[in-house]
Amino acid sequence: MDKKAVAQVLEQIASFLELKGENPFRVRAFRTAAKAVTALPGEVSAALAEGTLAETKGVGPATLQIVQEVVQTGRSSLLEELREQVPAGLVEMLQISGLGVAKIRQIHETLGIDTLPELEAAARDGRLARLPRFGAKTADNILKGIAFLRQASAFKLAHHALEEAEGLRAALAALPGVAQAVIAGEVRRRTEVVRDIVVVLVADVPPADIFRRIGELPGVQEFAGQDERRVTLKVSGGAQAQVVVTTPKNVGAVLVQATGSEEHLAELATHARTRGFALDGAALWQGSTFLPTADEAAFYAALGLAEIPPELREGRGEVAAAAAGPLPALLERSDLVGFLHCHTTASDGSNSVMELAEACRAAGYAWMGITDHSKAAAYAGGLSVDDLARQADEIDAVNARLGGFRILKGIEADILADGALDYDDTVLARLDFVIGSIHSRFNLDREAMTERVLRAMENPHLAILGHPTGRLLLSRDPYPLDMERVLARAAETGVAIEINADPHRLDLDWRLVRQARDQGVAISIGADAHNLAGLRNVDFGVGIARKGWLTRADVLNTRTVDGFLAHVARRRAR
Repeated sequence: MDKKAVAQVLEQIASFLELKGENPFRVRAFRTAAKAVTALPGEVSAALAEGTLAETKGVGPATLQIVQEVVQTGRSSLLEELREQVPAGLVEMLQISGLGVAKIRQIHETLGIDTLPELEAAARDGRLARLPRFGAKTADNILKGIAFLRQASAFKLAHHALEEAEGLRAALAALPGVAQAVIAGEVRRRTEVVRDIVVVLVADVPPADIFRRIGELPGVQEFAGQDERRVTLKVSGGAQAQVVVTTPKNVGAVLVQATGSEEHLAELATHARTRGFALDGAALWQGSTFLPTADEAAFYAALGLAEIPPELREGRGEVAAAAAGPLPALLERSDLVGFLHCHTTASDGSNSVMELAEACRAAGYAWMGITDHSKAAAYAGGLSVDDLARQADEIDAVNARLGGFRILKGIEADILADGALDYDDTVLARLDFVIGSIHSRFNLDREAMTERVLRAMENPHLAILGHPTGRLLLSRDPYPLDMERVLARAAETGVAIEINADPHRLDLDWRLVRQARDQGVAISIGADAHNLAGLRNVDFGVGIARKGWLTRADVLNTRTVDGFLAHVARRRAR
Protein backbone atom coordinates (compact mmCIF):
# COMPACT_ATOMS: atom_id res chain seq x y z
CA MET A 1 0.00 0.00 0.00
CA ASP A 2 1.45 3.35 -1.02
CA LYS A 3 1.88 6.29 1.33
CA LYS A 4 -1.08 8.16 -0.13
CA ALA A 5 -3.42 5.28 0.73
CA VAL A 6 -1.93 4.97 4.23
CA ALA A 7 -2.38 8.70 4.79
CA GLN A 8 -6.01 8.40 3.70
CA VAL A 9 -6.60 5.73 6.34
CA LEU A 10 -5.13 8.01 9.01
CA GLU A 11 -7.29 10.92 7.79
CA GLN A 12 -10.39 8.72 7.87
CA ILE A 13 -9.63 7.66 11.43
CA ALA A 14 -9.25 11.31 12.41
CA SER A 15 -12.60 12.18 10.83
CA PHE A 16 -14.39 9.30 12.55
CA LEU A 17 -12.87 10.22 15.91
CA GLU A 18 -13.95 13.82 15.41
CA LEU A 19 -17.47 12.71 14.49
CA LYS A 20 -17.56 10.77 17.75
CA GLY A 21 -16.45 13.83 19.70
CA GLU A 22 -13.17 12.25 20.81
CA ASN A 23 -10.29 14.19 22.37
CA PRO A 24 -9.17 16.89 19.89
CA PHE A 25 -5.51 16.12 20.64
CA ARG A 26 -6.02 12.51 19.54
CA VAL A 27 -7.76 13.68 16.38
CA ARG A 28 -4.91 16.08 15.66
CA ALA A 29 -2.35 13.31 16.20
CA PHE A 30 -3.83 11.24 13.37
CA ARG A 31 -4.04 14.24 11.04
CA THR A 32 -0.43 15.17 11.81
CA ALA A 33 0.66 11.59 11.16
CA ALA A 34 -1.19 11.60 7.83
CA LYS A 35 0.73 14.70 6.75
CA ALA A 36 4.00 13.18 7.92
CA VAL A 37 3.40 10.00 5.94
CA THR A 38 2.50 11.99 2.82
CA ALA A 39 5.73 13.98 3.13
CA LEU A 40 7.98 10.92 3.39
CA PRO A 41 10.75 10.99 0.76
CA GLY A 42 10.13 7.36 -0.16
CA GLU A 43 7.56 4.65 0.36
CA VAL A 44 6.13 4.06 3.82
CA SER A 45 7.05 0.35 3.74
CA ALA A 46 10.72 1.28 3.31
CA ALA A 47 10.54 3.79 6.16
CA LEU A 48 9.06 1.08 8.39
CA ALA A 49 11.69 -1.47 7.42
CA GLU A 50 14.54 0.99 7.99
CA GLY A 51 13.10 2.22 11.28
CA THR A 52 13.05 5.84 10.11
CA LEU A 53 9.27 6.16 10.36
CA ALA A 54 9.43 5.81 14.14
CA GLU A 55 11.83 8.76 14.21
CA THR A 56 9.70 10.90 11.87
CA LYS A 57 8.29 14.05 13.42
CA GLY A 58 4.51 13.76 13.70
CA VAL A 59 4.40 9.96 13.96
CA GLY A 60 3.90 8.75 17.53
CA PRO A 61 3.74 5.21 18.97
CA ALA A 62 -0.05 4.91 18.52
CA THR A 63 -0.11 6.11 14.94
CA LEU A 64 3.02 4.08 14.12
CA GLN A 65 1.19 0.94 15.21
CA ILE A 66 -1.74 1.78 12.93
CA VAL A 67 0.60 2.37 9.99
CA GLN A 68 2.34 -0.95 10.59
CA GLU A 69 -0.98 -2.79 10.58
CA VAL A 70 -2.17 -1.07 7.40
CA VAL A 71 1.06 -1.76 5.52
CA GLN A 72 1.23 -5.39 6.65
CA THR A 73 -2.45 -6.34 6.29
CA GLY A 74 -4.02 -3.71 4.04
CA ARG A 75 -6.60 -2.87 6.71
CA SER A 76 -7.02 -1.04 10.01
CA SER A 77 -8.95 -2.72 12.82
CA LEU A 78 -9.44 0.67 14.50
CA LEU A 79 -10.98 2.14 11.35
CA GLU A 80 -13.29 -0.87 11.05
CA GLU A 81 -14.38 -0.47 14.69
CA LEU A 82 -15.06 3.22 14.18
CA ARG A 83 -17.16 2.50 11.10
CA GLU A 84 -19.38 0.28 13.24
CA GLN A 85 -19.68 2.92 15.97
CA VAL A 86 -20.48 5.95 13.79
CA PRO A 87 -23.89 6.09 12.04
CA ALA A 88 -23.50 5.28 8.36
CA GLY A 89 -25.43 8.40 7.41
CA LEU A 90 -22.85 10.64 9.05
CA VAL A 91 -20.15 8.92 7.02
CA GLU A 92 -22.16 9.57 3.85
CA MET A 93 -22.39 13.24 4.79
CA LEU A 94 -18.59 13.47 4.69
CA GLN A 95 -18.87 13.07 0.91
CA ILE A 96 -20.91 16.27 0.56
CA SER A 97 -18.64 19.05 -0.65
CA GLY A 98 -18.36 21.88 1.87
CA LEU A 99 -19.87 19.91 4.74
CA GLY A 100 -16.99 19.22 7.09
CA VAL A 101 -16.80 17.17 10.26
CA ALA A 102 -17.52 20.10 12.59
CA LYS A 103 -20.77 20.97 10.83
CA ILE A 104 -21.85 17.33 10.64
CA ARG A 105 -21.35 17.00 14.40
CA GLN A 106 -23.28 20.20 14.98
CA ILE A 107 -26.17 18.92 12.85
CA HIS A 108 -26.14 15.54 14.57
CA GLU A 109 -25.93 16.85 18.12
CA THR A 110 -28.35 19.77 17.68
CA LEU A 111 -31.00 18.26 15.42
CA GLY A 112 -30.48 14.53 16.02
CA ILE A 113 -29.95 13.95 12.30
CA ASP A 114 -27.96 10.91 11.20
CA THR A 115 -29.25 10.07 7.69
CA LEU A 116 -29.20 11.83 4.33
CA PRO A 117 -33.03 11.93 4.01
CA GLU A 118 -33.24 13.62 7.43
CA LEU A 119 -30.54 16.09 6.41
CA GLU A 120 -32.38 16.90 3.18
CA ALA A 121 -35.65 17.46 5.06
CA ALA A 122 -33.94 19.81 7.53
CA ALA A 123 -32.36 21.78 4.67
CA ARG A 124 -35.73 22.17 2.97
CA ASP A 125 -37.81 23.10 6.03
CA GLY A 126 -35.40 25.77 7.29
CA ARG A 127 -34.00 24.00 10.36
CA LEU A 128 -30.46 23.95 8.95
CA ALA A 129 -30.55 27.60 7.96
CA ARG A 130 -31.43 28.57 11.54
CA LEU A 131 -28.37 26.86 13.02
CA PRO A 132 -25.47 29.10 14.08
CA ARG A 133 -22.91 29.61 11.26
CA PHE A 134 -25.22 28.04 8.65
CA GLY A 135 -27.78 30.25 6.92
CA ALA A 136 -29.87 29.85 3.77
CA LYS A 137 -26.89 29.70 1.40
CA THR A 138 -25.25 26.84 3.31
CA ALA A 139 -28.55 24.94 3.41
CA ASP A 140 -28.95 25.41 -0.34
CA ASN A 141 -25.39 24.20 -0.98
CA ILE A 142 -26.08 21.12 1.13
CA LEU A 143 -29.17 20.34 -0.98
CA LYS A 144 -27.05 20.65 -4.11
CA GLY A 145 -24.44 18.38 -2.55
CA ILE A 146 -27.03 15.73 -1.70
CA ALA A 147 -28.38 15.82 -5.27
CA PHE A 148 -24.84 15.50 -6.65
CA LEU A 149 -24.11 12.58 -4.32
CA ARG A 150 -27.25 10.72 -5.38
CA GLN A 151 -26.51 11.24 -9.04
CA ALA A 152 -22.91 10.13 -8.56
CA SER A 153 -23.96 6.92 -6.79
CA ALA A 154 -25.50 5.65 -10.04
CA PHE A 155 -22.15 5.82 -11.85
CA LYS A 156 -18.68 4.31 -11.68
CA LEU A 157 -15.35 5.86 -12.55
CA ALA A 158 -13.98 4.65 -15.87
CA HIS A 159 -11.11 2.59 -14.44
CA HIS A 160 -13.38 0.79 -11.96
CA ALA A 161 -15.95 0.08 -14.67
CA LEU A 162 -13.27 -1.21 -17.04
CA GLU A 163 -11.91 -3.57 -14.40
CA GLU A 164 -15.39 -4.95 -13.67
CA ALA A 165 -16.21 -5.23 -17.37
CA GLU A 166 -12.98 -7.09 -18.11
CA GLY A 167 -13.67 -9.53 -15.29
CA LEU A 168 -17.21 -10.19 -16.47
CA ARG A 169 -16.12 -10.47 -20.11
CA ALA A 170 -13.50 -13.08 -19.22
CA ALA A 171 -16.01 -15.15 -17.24
CA LEU A 172 -18.58 -14.99 -20.03
CA ALA A 173 -16.04 -15.81 -22.75
CA ALA A 174 -15.27 -19.09 -20.97
CA LEU A 175 -18.88 -20.32 -21.12
CA PRO A 176 -19.60 -23.28 -23.44
CA GLY A 177 -21.11 -22.13 -26.71
CA VAL A 178 -19.64 -18.61 -26.56
CA ALA A 179 -17.39 -17.88 -29.54
CA GLN A 180 -16.62 -14.27 -28.66
CA ALA A 181 -17.28 -11.80 -25.82
CA VAL A 182 -16.94 -8.07 -26.50
CA ILE A 183 -17.27 -5.17 -24.06
CA ALA A 184 -19.73 -2.59 -25.41
CA GLY A 185 -21.65 0.38 -24.03
CA GLU A 186 -20.09 3.32 -22.23
CA VAL A 187 -16.92 1.41 -21.34
CA ARG A 188 -16.22 0.85 -25.03
CA ARG A 189 -17.03 4.48 -25.83
CA ARG A 190 -14.53 5.40 -23.08
CA THR A 191 -16.82 7.79 -21.28
CA GLU A 192 -15.47 9.42 -18.13
CA VAL A 193 -18.09 7.75 -15.91
CA VAL A 194 -20.15 4.63 -16.55
CA ARG A 195 -23.69 3.75 -15.53
CA ASP A 196 -24.07 0.25 -17.02
CA ILE A 197 -21.59 -2.41 -18.07
CA VAL A 198 -22.57 -4.08 -21.36
CA VAL A 199 -21.07 -7.24 -22.86
CA VAL A 200 -22.06 -8.72 -26.23
CA LEU A 201 -21.71 -12.48 -26.69
CA VAL A 202 -21.47 -14.18 -30.07
CA ALA A 203 -22.82 -17.69 -29.62
CA ASP A 204 -23.85 -20.69 -31.68
CA VAL A 205 -26.29 -22.00 -29.05
CA PRO A 206 -29.71 -20.63 -28.02
CA PRO A 207 -29.59 -17.56 -25.74
CA ALA A 208 -31.62 -19.43 -23.12
CA ASP A 209 -28.75 -21.91 -22.70
CA ILE A 210 -26.29 -19.04 -22.25
CA PHE A 211 -28.53 -17.29 -19.72
CA ARG A 212 -28.86 -20.49 -17.68
CA ARG A 213 -25.09 -20.83 -17.52
CA ILE A 214 -24.68 -17.15 -16.64
CA GLY A 215 -26.98 -17.66 -13.67
CA GLU A 216 -24.60 -20.32 -12.37
CA LEU A 217 -21.54 -18.04 -12.45
CA PRO A 218 -19.99 -17.09 -9.09
CA GLY A 219 -20.95 -13.57 -8.09
CA VAL A 220 -24.14 -13.36 -10.16
CA GLN A 221 -26.80 -12.58 -7.57
CA GLU A 222 -29.95 -12.23 -9.67
CA PHE A 223 -31.46 -11.42 -13.03
CA ALA A 224 -33.03 -7.98 -12.84
CA GLY A 225 -34.62 -8.27 -16.29
CA GLN A 226 -34.60 -10.57 -19.28
CA ASP A 227 -35.94 -10.83 -22.82
CA GLU A 228 -35.20 -13.12 -25.74
CA ARG A 229 -31.61 -12.00 -26.31
CA ARG A 230 -30.73 -9.71 -23.40
CA VAL A 231 -30.41 -10.17 -19.66
CA THR A 232 -29.68 -7.61 -16.94
CA LEU A 233 -27.61 -8.96 -14.06
CA LYS A 234 -26.92 -7.88 -10.56
CA VAL A 235 -23.49 -9.07 -9.46
CA SER A 236 -21.50 -9.03 -6.24
CA GLY A 237 -21.05 -5.54 -4.85
CA GLY A 238 -24.34 -4.31 -6.30
CA ALA A 239 -23.05 -3.65 -9.82
CA GLN A 240 -25.43 -3.99 -12.74
CA ALA A 241 -24.54 -5.36 -16.15
CA GLN A 242 -26.31 -6.16 -19.39
CA VAL A 243 -25.44 -9.19 -21.48
CA VAL A 244 -26.62 -9.36 -25.10
CA VAL A 245 -26.43 -12.57 -27.12
CA THR A 246 -26.24 -12.58 -30.92
CA THR A 247 -25.39 -14.85 -33.81
CA PRO A 248 -22.27 -14.52 -35.99
CA LYS A 249 -24.27 -13.13 -38.93
CA ASN A 250 -25.65 -10.18 -36.92
CA VAL A 251 -22.63 -9.19 -34.82
CA GLY A 252 -22.13 -5.83 -36.53
CA ALA A 253 -25.65 -4.50 -35.97
CA VAL A 254 -25.79 -5.73 -32.37
CA LEU A 255 -22.41 -4.23 -31.47
CA VAL A 256 -23.39 -0.89 -33.00
CA GLN A 257 -26.67 -0.90 -31.06
CA ALA A 258 -25.05 -2.02 -27.80
CA THR A 259 -22.22 0.51 -28.04
CA GLY A 260 -23.71 3.74 -29.36
CA SER A 261 -25.41 6.40 -27.26
CA GLU A 262 -29.12 7.02 -27.77
CA GLU A 263 -28.22 10.14 -29.75
CA HIS A 264 -25.87 8.24 -32.04
CA LEU A 265 -28.47 5.55 -32.69
CA ALA A 266 -31.09 8.20 -33.45
CA GLU A 267 -28.73 9.85 -35.98
CA LEU A 268 -28.07 6.44 -37.53
CA ALA A 269 -31.78 5.62 -37.77
CA THR A 270 -32.48 8.93 -39.51
CA HIS A 271 -29.63 8.38 -41.96
CA ALA A 272 -30.75 4.79 -42.62
CA ARG A 273 -34.28 5.90 -43.50
CA THR A 274 -32.98 8.35 -46.10
CA ARG A 275 -31.29 5.41 -47.85
CA GLY A 276 -34.22 2.99 -47.63
CA PHE A 277 -32.99 1.00 -44.63
CA ALA A 278 -34.40 0.48 -41.16
CA LEU A 279 -32.85 -0.38 -37.80
CA ASP A 280 -35.21 -2.66 -35.95
CA GLY A 281 -34.62 -5.18 -33.21
CA ALA A 282 -30.86 -4.63 -33.28
CA ALA A 283 -30.75 -5.64 -36.93
CA LEU A 284 -30.47 -3.89 -40.28
CA TRP A 285 -33.35 -4.28 -42.72
CA GLN A 286 -34.08 -3.25 -46.29
CA GLY A 287 -37.81 -3.49 -46.54
CA SER A 288 -38.63 -6.98 -45.24
CA THR A 289 -35.17 -8.32 -46.03
CA PHE A 290 -32.73 -8.92 -43.16
CA LEU A 291 -29.22 -7.78 -44.00
CA PRO A 292 -26.45 -9.76 -42.30
CA THR A 293 -23.58 -7.71 -40.84
CA ALA A 294 -20.64 -9.83 -39.78
CA ASP A 295 -18.89 -6.85 -38.22
CA GLU A 296 -19.36 -3.14 -37.60
CA ALA A 297 -17.46 -2.14 -40.74
CA ALA A 298 -20.02 -4.08 -42.80
CA PHE A 299 -22.88 -2.40 -40.95
CA TYR A 300 -21.62 1.13 -41.55
CA ALA A 301 -20.63 0.32 -45.15
CA ALA A 302 -24.16 -0.89 -45.90
CA LEU A 303 -25.36 2.59 -44.91
CA GLY A 304 -22.73 4.30 -47.06
CA LEU A 305 -20.74 5.41 -44.02
CA ALA A 306 -17.10 5.26 -43.04
CA GLU A 307 -16.72 3.10 -39.94
CA ILE A 308 -17.17 5.30 -36.87
CA PRO A 309 -14.80 4.61 -33.96
CA PRO A 310 -16.65 3.67 -30.75
CA GLU A 311 -15.37 6.77 -28.91
CA LEU A 312 -17.13 9.08 -31.38
CA ARG A 313 -20.55 7.43 -31.18
CA GLU A 314 -22.16 10.16 -29.10
CA GLY A 315 -24.56 11.78 -31.57
CA ARG A 316 -22.51 14.92 -32.08
CA GLY A 317 -22.33 15.03 -35.86
CA GLU A 318 -20.23 11.92 -36.43
CA VAL A 319 -22.81 10.28 -38.73
CA ALA A 320 -22.92 13.28 -41.05
CA ALA A 321 -19.11 13.42 -41.00
CA ALA A 322 -18.87 9.71 -41.86
CA ALA A 323 -21.34 10.22 -44.73
CA ALA A 324 -19.15 12.99 -46.13
CA GLY A 325 -15.97 10.89 -46.29
CA PRO A 326 -13.28 9.21 -44.20
CA LEU A 327 -13.06 10.28 -40.58
CA PRO A 328 -9.76 11.57 -39.15
CA ALA A 329 -7.27 8.97 -37.94
CA LEU A 330 -7.69 9.37 -34.19
CA LEU A 331 -4.81 9.42 -31.73
CA GLU A 332 -3.39 6.04 -30.71
CA ARG A 333 -1.47 5.24 -27.54
CA SER A 334 1.45 4.18 -29.75
CA ASP A 335 1.64 7.74 -31.13
CA LEU A 336 2.86 9.09 -27.78
CA VAL A 337 6.63 9.41 -27.38
CA GLY A 338 6.65 11.85 -24.45
CA PHE A 339 5.34 11.24 -20.93
CA LEU A 340 4.17 14.33 -19.04
CA HIS A 341 3.04 15.21 -15.51
CA CYS A 342 4.47 12.92 -12.87
CA HIS A 343 5.50 13.32 -9.25
CA THR A 344 8.53 11.83 -7.52
CA THR A 345 9.47 11.20 -3.91
CA ALA A 346 10.64 14.81 -3.81
CA SER A 347 6.98 15.81 -3.32
CA ASP A 348 4.09 13.37 -2.93
CA GLY A 349 5.14 10.64 -5.36
CA SER A 350 6.21 7.12 -4.44
CA ASN A 351 9.10 6.61 -6.86
CA SER A 352 12.43 8.23 -7.64
CA VAL A 353 13.41 10.03 -10.83
CA MET A 354 15.41 7.00 -11.92
CA GLU A 355 12.57 4.54 -11.25
CA LEU A 356 10.07 6.63 -13.20
CA ALA A 357 12.50 7.16 -16.06
CA GLU A 358 13.29 3.47 -16.37
CA ALA A 359 9.58 2.62 -16.32
CA CYS A 360 8.82 5.22 -19.00
CA ARG A 361 11.64 4.00 -21.20
CA ALA A 362 10.44 0.40 -20.79
CA ALA A 363 6.93 1.52 -21.79
CA GLY A 364 8.28 2.86 -25.08
CA TYR A 365 8.59 6.57 -24.37
CA ALA A 366 11.57 8.55 -25.68
CA TRP A 367 11.35 11.38 -23.15
CA MET A 368 9.49 12.48 -20.03
CA GLY A 369 8.91 15.58 -17.93
CA ILE A 370 9.18 15.56 -14.12
CA THR A 371 6.69 17.94 -12.50
CA ASP A 372 6.64 17.77 -8.72
CA HIS A 373 4.47 20.10 -6.66
CA SER A 374 5.58 23.67 -6.00
CA LYS A 375 6.30 25.33 -2.66
CA ALA A 376 2.70 26.48 -1.97
CA ALA A 377 1.60 22.83 -1.92
CA ALA A 378 3.03 22.18 1.53
CA TYR A 379 0.43 19.44 2.08
CA ALA A 380 2.06 17.54 -0.81
CA GLY A 381 5.69 18.19 0.08
CA GLY A 382 6.03 21.03 -2.43
CA LEU A 383 9.58 21.89 -3.51
CA SER A 384 11.47 24.93 -2.30
CA VAL A 385 13.84 26.73 -4.66
CA ASP A 386 16.74 24.80 -3.12
CA ASP A 387 14.82 21.54 -3.58
CA LEU A 388 14.36 22.39 -7.25
CA ALA A 389 18.10 22.93 -7.65
CA ARG A 390 18.86 19.59 -6.01
CA GLN A 391 16.34 17.84 -8.24
CA ALA A 392 17.89 19.47 -11.31
CA ASP A 393 21.24 17.94 -10.36
CA GLU A 394 19.57 14.57 -9.86
CA ILE A 395 17.91 14.75 -13.28
CA ASP A 396 21.23 15.67 -14.91
CA ALA A 397 22.83 12.64 -13.30
CA VAL A 398 20.06 10.28 -14.42
CA ASN A 399 20.12 11.70 -17.94
CA ALA A 400 23.84 11.01 -18.10
CA ARG A 401 23.24 7.39 -17.09
CA LEU A 402 20.29 6.71 -19.41
CA GLY A 403 21.88 7.90 -22.63
CA GLY A 404 19.26 8.20 -25.38
CA PHE A 405 16.32 8.76 -23.04
CA ARG A 406 15.73 12.39 -21.99
CA ILE A 407 14.21 13.72 -18.76
CA LEU A 408 12.98 17.31 -18.76
CA LYS A 409 13.01 19.52 -15.67
CA GLY A 410 9.55 20.82 -14.92
CA ILE A 411 7.24 21.79 -12.09
CA GLU A 412 3.51 21.75 -11.41
CA ALA A 413 3.35 25.31 -10.14
CA ASP A 414 0.36 26.40 -8.11
CA ILE A 415 -1.70 29.17 -9.68
CA LEU A 416 -2.28 31.41 -6.68
CA ALA A 417 -5.53 33.27 -6.00
CA ASP A 418 -4.31 36.39 -7.81
CA GLY A 419 -3.17 34.42 -10.87
CA ALA A 420 0.54 34.55 -10.05
CA LEU A 421 2.62 31.39 -10.34
CA ASP A 422 4.29 29.95 -7.28
CA TYR A 423 7.89 30.99 -8.11
CA ASP A 424 9.34 34.15 -9.54
CA ASP A 425 10.31 34.29 -13.20
CA THR A 426 14.03 33.79 -12.57
CA VAL A 427 13.29 30.38 -11.05
CA LEU A 428 10.75 29.40 -13.71
CA ALA A 429 13.19 30.37 -16.48
CA ARG A 430 15.64 27.68 -15.31
CA LEU A 431 13.09 24.94 -15.98
CA ASP A 432 12.47 23.21 -19.29
CA PHE A 433 8.72 23.70 -18.96
CA VAL A 434 6.02 24.62 -16.44
CA ILE A 435 2.57 23.19 -15.79
CA GLY A 436 0.31 25.57 -13.87
CA SER A 437 -2.60 24.21 -11.84
CA ILE A 438 -5.11 25.41 -9.27
CA HIS A 439 -5.05 23.50 -5.98
CA SER A 440 -6.72 25.98 -3.61
CA ARG A 441 -9.39 28.67 -3.28
CA PHE A 442 -11.95 26.80 -5.39
CA ASN A 443 -14.75 28.99 -4.03
CA LEU A 444 -13.98 32.10 -6.10
CA ASP A 445 -16.87 33.29 -8.25
CA ARG A 446 -16.85 32.71 -12.01
CA GLU A 447 -15.43 36.10 -12.93
CA ALA A 448 -12.67 35.99 -10.30
CA MET A 449 -11.72 32.40 -11.15
CA THR A 450 -11.63 33.17 -14.85
CA GLU A 451 -9.45 36.25 -14.33
CA ARG A 452 -7.16 34.17 -12.11
CA VAL A 453 -6.58 31.65 -14.90
CA LEU A 454 -6.28 34.28 -17.64
CA ARG A 455 -3.65 36.16 -15.66
CA ALA A 456 -1.64 32.97 -15.15
CA MET A 457 -1.76 32.38 -18.90
CA GLU A 458 -0.09 35.74 -19.47
CA ASN A 459 3.07 34.44 -17.78
CA PRO A 460 5.34 33.40 -20.68
CA HIS A 461 6.78 30.53 -18.64
CA LEU A 462 3.42 28.76 -18.33
CA ALA A 463 3.53 26.05 -20.99
CA ILE A 464 0.55 23.91 -19.94
CA LEU A 465 -2.63 24.62 -17.97
CA GLY A 466 -3.08 21.56 -15.74
CA HIS A 467 -6.44 19.90 -14.93
CA PRO A 468 -8.08 23.10 -16.14
CA THR A 469 -11.56 22.87 -14.60
CA GLY A 470 -10.57 21.24 -11.31
CA ARG A 471 -13.27 18.60 -11.36
CA LEU A 472 -13.05 15.36 -9.41
CA LEU A 473 -15.44 12.96 -11.07
CA LEU A 474 -18.35 11.84 -8.86
CA SER A 475 -16.83 13.88 -6.04
CA ARG A 476 -16.41 17.56 -6.92
CA ASP A 477 -17.95 19.73 -9.60
CA PRO A 478 -15.68 21.86 -11.81
CA TYR A 479 -15.02 25.26 -10.35
CA PRO A 480 -16.89 28.11 -12.06
CA LEU A 481 -14.84 29.11 -15.09
CA ASP A 482 -15.57 30.76 -18.43
CA MET A 483 -13.95 28.16 -20.67
CA GLU A 484 -14.83 30.11 -23.81
CA ARG A 485 -12.47 32.87 -22.66
CA VAL A 486 -9.84 30.42 -21.42
CA LEU A 487 -9.71 28.53 -24.72
CA ALA A 488 -9.61 31.77 -26.69
CA ARG A 489 -6.67 32.97 -24.57
CA ALA A 490 -4.92 29.62 -24.98
CA ALA A 491 -5.21 29.94 -28.75
CA GLU A 492 -3.78 33.48 -28.57
CA THR A 493 -0.89 32.76 -26.21
CA GLY A 494 0.11 29.23 -27.20
CA VAL A 495 -0.57 27.82 -23.72
CA ALA A 496 -1.40 24.14 -24.08
CA ILE A 497 -4.42 22.71 -22.27
CA GLU A 498 -3.94 19.45 -20.42
CA ILE A 499 -6.08 16.38 -20.58
CA ASN A 500 -5.33 15.20 -17.06
CA ALA A 501 -5.49 11.43 -17.43
CA ASP A 502 -6.00 10.59 -13.76
CA PRO A 503 -9.28 8.62 -13.98
CA HIS A 504 -10.61 10.62 -11.03
CA ARG A 505 -10.28 13.78 -13.16
CA LEU A 506 -10.17 13.20 -16.94
CA ASP A 507 -10.05 16.96 -17.20
CA LEU A 508 -10.33 18.62 -19.80
CA ASP A 509 -13.78 17.20 -20.54
CA TRP A 510 -13.92 15.54 -23.97
CA ARG A 511 -16.64 17.92 -25.18
CA LEU A 512 -14.32 20.85 -24.51
CA VAL A 513 -11.38 18.96 -26.02
CA ARG A 514 -13.12 19.01 -29.39
CA GLN A 515 -13.87 22.71 -28.99
CA ALA A 516 -10.23 23.39 -28.12
CA ARG A 517 -9.06 21.47 -31.18
CA ASP A 518 -11.41 23.44 -33.41
CA GLN A 519 -9.88 26.66 -32.05
CA GLY A 520 -6.32 25.51 -32.72
CA VAL A 521 -5.37 25.02 -29.07
CA ALA A 522 -2.45 22.66 -28.37
CA ILE A 523 -3.29 19.71 -26.12
CA SER A 524 -1.07 17.70 -23.79
CA ILE A 525 -1.90 14.44 -22.06
CA GLY A 526 -0.70 14.42 -18.46
CA ALA A 527 -0.73 11.18 -16.48
CA ASP A 528 -0.59 12.96 -13.10
CA ALA A 529 1.26 9.83 -11.99
CA HIS A 530 2.24 9.55 -8.34
CA ASN A 531 3.61 6.01 -8.66
CA LEU A 532 4.54 3.49 -11.34
CA ALA A 533 0.95 2.29 -11.62
CA GLY A 534 0.01 5.84 -12.57
CA LEU A 535 1.80 5.42 -15.90
CA ARG A 536 -1.27 3.48 -17.03
CA ASN A 537 -3.41 6.60 -16.59
CA VAL A 538 -2.29 7.65 -20.05
CA ASP A 539 -4.64 5.09 -21.60
CA PHE A 540 -7.62 6.94 -20.14
CA GLY A 541 -6.25 10.24 -21.39
CA VAL A 542 -5.94 8.81 -24.89
CA GLY A 543 -9.58 7.73 -24.66
CA ILE A 544 -10.66 11.28 -23.83
CA ALA A 545 -8.46 12.63 -26.65
CA ARG A 546 -10.12 10.26 -29.11
CA LYS A 547 -13.57 11.31 -27.88
CA GLY A 548 -12.50 14.87 -28.61
CA TRP A 549 -11.58 13.93 -32.21
CA LEU A 550 -7.86 14.50 -31.63
CA THR A 551 -5.29 13.20 -34.07
CA ARG A 552 -1.56 12.65 -33.68
CA ALA A 553 -0.87 16.20 -34.86
CA ASP A 554 -3.02 17.75 -32.12
CA VAL A 555 -1.12 16.38 -29.09
CA LEU A 556 2.22 17.63 -27.76
CA ASN A 557 3.22 14.20 -26.40
CA THR A 558 3.56 12.90 -29.96
CA ARG A 559 6.41 15.29 -30.71
CA THR A 560 10.08 14.57 -30.28
CA VAL A 561 11.66 16.13 -27.22
CA ASP A 562 13.13 18.84 -29.46
CA GLY A 563 9.72 19.43 -30.99
CA PHE A 564 8.13 19.79 -27.57
CA LEU A 565 10.86 22.18 -26.38
CA ALA A 566 10.44 24.21 -29.57
CA HIS A 567 6.75 24.64 -28.69
CA VAL A 568 7.73 25.81 -25.19
CA ALA A 569 10.30 28.22 -26.65
CA ARG A 570 7.73 29.72 -29.02
CA ARG A 571 5.36 30.13 -26.10
CA ARG A 572 8.02 31.92 -24.02
CA ALA A 573 8.84 34.22 -26.93
CA ARG A 574 5.28 35.48 -27.34
